[in-house]
Order: sequence, then C-alpha cells, then structure tokens
Amino acid sequence: MPPMEAKAVHLSINRDWRAVYAFAAKPDNMTRWASGLGSGLVRDGEDWLADGGPLGTVRVRFTPANDFGVIDHTVHMPSGLKVHNTFRIVPNGDGAEAIFLVTRLPEQTAAQFEQDAAHVAKDLACLKAILEEEGAAAED
Repeated sequence: MPPMEAKAVHLSINRDWRAVYAFAAKPDNMTRWASGLGSGLVRDGEDWLADGGPLGTVRVRFTPANDFGVIDHTVHMPSGLKVHNTFRIVPNGDGAEAIFLVTRLPEQTAAQFEQDAAHVAKDLACLKAILEEEGAAAED
C-alpha cells in the first residue's frame, strides 16, 4: 500500500510537557477529552476496548509508558483494519505541543478526512482547556 495522505494537527498547551503527557497518556483520562471514545475504554489484558458506535467494539493498543512523550496507539477495527495513530507530546518552551498525525484511510473522501482532522483539533482544544484550567487551579 502506498503512503496515505496525512495531516499533523497540533496545539500548544501552557503546561509542562511532562504533566501533559502524564495526563494524556492515561486511558482512564481519555474520555474527558477524546470524544471519539464515547463511553470510555475498558482494560482487556494489554489492550483496551472501546465502543466504536456503528462500527462495533474496537480494540486499542497503546505504546508503553515512556520518557519521550509518545502516546502512539493502534486501533483494531472489527473489519480487520488496523489504524496506526501517531500522537506526541513534546516540549515547547515552558509548555507543550500536542501533535496528532491524522491519516486518510483508503475509503475516506477528502471531506471525511477534513472532518477527522477537525475532530482531532476539537479534542486537542479540550485537552488544552482541561490542563490549563487544572494547572491554574493547582497554582492558586
């Protein structure tokens, strides 16, 4: 298969990158900011299960905890399709940059791909709001 079209969606967060990574990498926190997970993730061995809506149950495997801000994960769709999601939290000054690489799947239209990218941008904005509000509350 040739390389798929991809778009980096990113957002600066005014919190130390390690704090952003620690929060964002916990599957239990993801329902607070990653709206695509719906009702959340349930642990199943090394994997996590999520309700994929009309797609059925999806299996998610995350990269192990690390010191590099990598939160990559593979989503195993009921159809057998594996979607590799690249997600990084990296230092940006005294804060962080959250970077998610959205890839256009073979059956997606250009409009669907743009909708996916917009959805990721919305989720990252939610992550930013949570972390910046909690950071401000912790400093008060």
